[in-house]
Amino acid sequence: MEPTAGAGQLLAISDLHITYPENRALVEAMRPTSDDDWLIVAGDVAETVDDIRWALGTLAGRFRTVLWAPGNHDLWTHPKDTVTLRGVARYEHLVAMCRGLGVVTPEDPYPVWDGPGGPVAVAPLFLGYDYSFLPAGCATKAEGLAYAESTGVVCNDEYLLHPDPYPTRDAWCRARVAETERRLAALPDGLPVVPANHYPLHRHPTEVLWHPEFAMWCGTTLTADWHRRFPIATMVYGHLHIPRTTWHDGVRFVEVSVGYPREWRKRSETPGRLRRILPMEGETGVRGAAPGVGRGRGGTQ
Repeated sequence: MEPTAGAGQLLAISDLHITYPENRALVEAMRPTSDDDWLIVAGDVAETVDDIRWALGTLAGRFRTVLWAPGNHDLWTHPKDTVTLRGVARYEHLVAMCRGLGVVTPEDPYPVWDGPGGPVAVAPLFLGYDYSFLPAGCATKAEGLAYAESTGVVCNDEYLLHPDPYPTRDAWCRARVAETERRLAALPDGLPVVPANHYPLHRHPTEVLWHPEFAMWCGTTLTADWHRRFPIATMVYGHLHIPRTTWHDGVRFVEVSVGYPREWRKRSETPGRLRRILPMEGETGVRGAAPGVGRGRGGTQ
């Protein structure tokens, strides 16, 4: 890991969903505040490889360093995409594309941010989920999925996100967690880390979902203690479409999503604002769970 000296800001955004023209316009307008700014893109750029390439290439041409962690939409094998790769093959295709654009991926060495608030390792992660954020009263994945279906909340991943060659999405998740755990444990002693994953490392951010059963598609209990085991400075995530900051066991969790136009139009905040991760911004945080905007019943994330 080679540190990069300089000033600037470590910024983050996720859930760009540029299939929507309004969201694409937000990306077209995104600019760094200085030549030294880094940008984390924590997943759900788009559903097609061409759109992902356009968005990440556009941002890579403006920011000193862009880091990408895949979201579930990025990994979908969507009928509108000319790239029909599935599962690991699709992920590897996206990694190769990112490397061609100069974008840092979860498969690359974690770069060290040496600007204000540093030094910290910035670690884009790909972990997935394993259905272990179960609804109350459910003891197994099968029970959780049956309950979710009875409420009308079923994630489109069940039809579009394929785990090939793994037998299940949860098996793929367990493999990714084991490999990522090994890499985080190998970081130099005393070096803080900013992990950026599409899903939160801890379940508490999902407690405000309008449909709590959707939490099954939002992470894994296998990472529940990572914010205590590893020297995490700030945990960056997206997916929930509830942009906010929480603190858990003294660790800062920042959700950085843009979300869908129907969601961000309801908010007073300017959509597409890049969230400053370092140096830490003086934002109003919440200790533990706090009210937020939840999901629609369709559960189409």
